[in-house]
Amino acid sequence: MPLVFGINHHSAPISIREKLAFDPTQLPEVLKNLVQQPAVNEAVILSTCNRTEIYTNATDPAALHLWLAHQKTFFDHDFYQHCYTHHDINAVRHIMRVASGLDSMVLGEPQVLGQMKQAWHIAQSAGTIGNQLKYLFPAVFSTSKQIRTETGIGAHSVSIAYAITQITKRIYERLTSCRVLLIGAGETIELVAAHLQGLGVKKIVVANRTVEKIQVLVDTLQVHAIRIQDIPSYLKESDIVISATASQLPILGKGMIESALKYKKNRPLLLIDLAVPRDIEPEIAQLDRVYLYNIDDLQTIITQNLKSRAEASKQAESMIDLQASLFFQKMRVFHARHIITEYRQRLEKIREEEQNKALMQLQQGHDPRIVLQQFSHQLVNKIMHHPTVRLREAASDEQCDTLRVMKTFFEL
Repeated sequence: MPLVFGINHHSAPISIREKLAFDPTQLPEVLKNLVQQPAVNEAVILSTCNRTEIYTNATDPAALHLWLAHQKTFFDHDFYQHCYTHHDINAVRHIMRVASGLDSMVLGEPQVLGQMKQAWHIAQSAGTIGNQLKYLFPAVFSTSKQIRTETGIGAHSVSIAYAITQITKRIYERLTSCRVLLIGAGETIELVAAHLQGLGVKKIVVANRTVEKIQVLVDTLQVHAIRIQDIPSYLKESDIVISATASQLPILGKGMIESALKYKKNRPLLLIDLAVPRDIEPEIAQLDRVYLYNIDDLQTIITQNLKSRAEASKQAESMIDLQASLFFQKMRVFHARHIITEYRQRLEKIREEEQNKALMQLQQGHDPRIVLQQFSHQLVNKIMHHPTVRLREAASDEQCDTLRVMKTFFEL
């Protein structure tokens, strides 16, 4: 049955999460390595700025913990206390909650569903989807769609972009005159850029390793594109810097910021780091006139804007409880079918063996009545052999529940 193992923004600070994050390009090989581990036949890994979670059919969370520690060469003795596991129906419920945005920093946010679908497609391409997950994830996506349609949980104006706006208003009274530098090419940067333009910000520069990857953003929003290596030249002119890349190393160091501050006179510099691992060195917060926020700092702002989604959340939780139960019921029936199929195959093998014996005796001229009696007697004996042995064992061990089940099974 399904198992979830992972960490998220509820269980671990960013200093832990960033050490366990996977770049999407790493995931195919990582997944193939994971399913080679004992008792792991299938797996999906969801790695975002707020969580790294493994969805699998394994039964030993400790083995997954050890595997993850080796993968990321992270052996902090406190690591395990930040992890959590969910089994069986609780695992199904958790995955549905994540996909529906109920476990997100911003309740009901839609981005996590796209991230989960991407994780699912990566696992499909890597060949790590098995009999459980291939049924589970379509059910998860269907439930998430139903929740968003029927509860309107994602309809309210609460988002990372909204939280960023609240932070910028603390530093600058008029956003329209601010010069903004965005670093990255993902969906988060696109949402932030569109949101800032909607608030009247006109001077937006977007930096990325390859300008081609942000060409759609440039064409759509008419922003200016630069390469990562050109950041120092634009940094000294920027009032707000927002970074959200998938880099494994910091993009902005303390020395780079110190150099930029020399050109800014007394104007403050607001830095917002949305990346995991972090794009901006934490030590930068020690500099005068610099205000540095990371993704965990947004939590306080976001939690103040969730009241409007509370009722929708309750309705969504009830829907998840129902859908998780229905899915688990279907899975039990699915597994029962396999048992029934195997049982029928075993009985069919016994029947064929006894039938062949009987046909052989008839060909040798034996009395048909005696052959038929022997055939039916042997058939019943062989079919009843294993159940009879188990009944005797259950009786001698006082396994009352087993005896009751078998009594019902045989309609006695």
